[in-house]
This record gives sequence, C-alpha cells and structure tokens, in this order.
Amino acid sequence: MRLATIMTPRGMRLHVAGAVGYVDVAEATGHQELAALGQVLRAGQAAFEAIRLVSDREGTEFSEANLGPAVPEPARILCLGVNYSEHAIEGGRAVPTWPEAFVRGTGSVIGPYADLVKPALTSRFDYEGELGVVIGAGGRYIRAKDAMAAIAGFVVLNDATAREWQRKATQWTPGKNFEGTMPVGPELVTPDEVDTSDVALTTTLNGTVMQSARTSQMIVNIPSAIEYFSSFTRLRPGDVIATGTPGGVGFARKPPVWLEPGDVIEVTVEGVGTIRNHVVAEDVDLGDWPWQPGEQTPAGF
Repeated sequence: MRLATIMTPRGMRLHVAGAVGYVDVAEATGHQELAALGQVLRAGQAAFEAIRLVSDREGTEFSEANLGPAVPEPARILCLGVNYSEHAIEGGRAVPTWPEAFVRGTGSVIGPYADLVKPALTSRFDYEGELGVVIGAGGRYIRAKDAMAAIAGFVVLNDATAREWQRKATQWTPGKNFEGTMPVGPELVTPDEVDTSDVALTTTLNGTVMQSARTSQMIVNIPSAIEYFSSFTRLRPGDVIATGTPGGVGFARKPPVWLEPGDVIEVTVEGVGTIRNHVVAEDVDLGDWPWQPGEQTPAGF
C-alpha cells in the first residue's frame, strides 16, 4: 500500500492510493480514529488490514501541492551519517567501523513538494538524498533477523544541511535541524510493495544528476540499523530512520555546489517515489545576528 497525508477542505487527512487517486482512510473504513498516520501506526496490524480492504476503491485526484509530509510530525528522526563508503571517502574520512548517528527533530520536516528553505545563517546549504525507514511496531533490542517486522514502510527524504553549522563544532545537531529543511514523502510505501535492500537512489539538481547509488551499498543495512538504534532506545511507532546519503554531495565537489534560491532539487528512490523541492530564501532580516559560524565568537561566550 501507499499512504499519503493530504491537505483537504477538512484538514490534513490520511489517504491510501486507490484504483484511481487517493481514498480517505477514515471515511472509507468508517473509523474516524484512522484519520492520521500516527493513529494507524499505534493501532498496528489490524488498522493496516482495514485500510487494505478499501485500497482498491476509486478515490480523488489531488495535486502535488496538497501532499503533506508522509510522516507528519515524527517525534524524532534517527539518522545514520557517512553510511556509504564513497561519501566517507569524498569527505576525507576513514570508512566508519561503527555507526555515526545523530537526531533530527520534527520542526525540520516539510512536505515532499514544499519549498525547501535555505536558512539565512548559511551560505553552504547542501543536499543529501536518502531512503527513510518508518517504524511501525517498534520495540527494544530488535535483532536484525526480526527487523522487518518492526517496519511500517519507506519514504524518500532529503537531509539538507547547513554545513558551517554542522562542522563548526564536533556535534552535528545544529547543522541538521534548521526549520523547514527535511522534505519527507511522497508516500509511505509498505514493505510488501517494495524490497528496498537493493534499489537505485538518485539526486538531481536542476536536472543534473548529482548522486547515484544503490541501497545495497550502505555500510549499515536497514536490519542492522534497526538492531543498532534499538540497542540504546526504544523504537516507537512513527519514528523515522534516515539511512544516510551516498557520494556526490555539494561540499565535496570541486568547486563546491551549494543550494541557492531558485534551484530545484529532486530525490528519487526506485519503487518508493520522488520528492521535488524548490529552494527559497528564509524570509527574515537578522541584521547583525551574532551567531554565525566562521565569524568571531560572540562576546561573552
């Protein structure tokens, strides 16, 4: 199945791709408690079976602009950094022997076709096309061999990054959490619909291919990532795991390629979908804002 969160005259509502268009899940099943993805994920397998029974109906056609984040307001996005060897090497790093992990918050998440906001405090705004894994059942201490049972589905995402803020200190959190910088979508695709162990991942900038790899090239594969994260935290319904980006990012190019207002950045994961975002400038006047990486350390620090 393919699930999408869509803006309608009744607000944001969960839909399933039908024989034509999208079918309103709560309306079709008669269960208003299934109007949002979070409710479905918490309800578990019974909710998915109810949705499956109405997924062959004819629905309503919507424009791309109506699609919201495939996972609205996830409590957290657990991210793997440098999870492709080529990306590690292009950044001058050794290929990792232990997962590099960081966390994104819900405030950075936007829809699959929404404007991608270039933060006012960066001139080094970079793209990172990735496959996302959405947790369903979740749990703690999940063995890799049992990991697929914990997955609700897959999404495409762009882990867009303010590189100065990522690299100014040893922790990556600031550069990865500017508001409106992670599009997620276009749909949540359930595991029975696609095998993501070896599919193509492609990122294009203004029509030019910048990243091209296969998910089989990941250093830490999806089952191992679930095993790793569940070692130290309980995975909960709606958590998203960002599985890392391949080589070809902007900072490693010579000369570097940064995202600028007016650019169009697309990320495609074979069998999952494509997200497409226009880059826009953050609409704010910060004047002499003191916290700017590369500038003098603010007084009183």
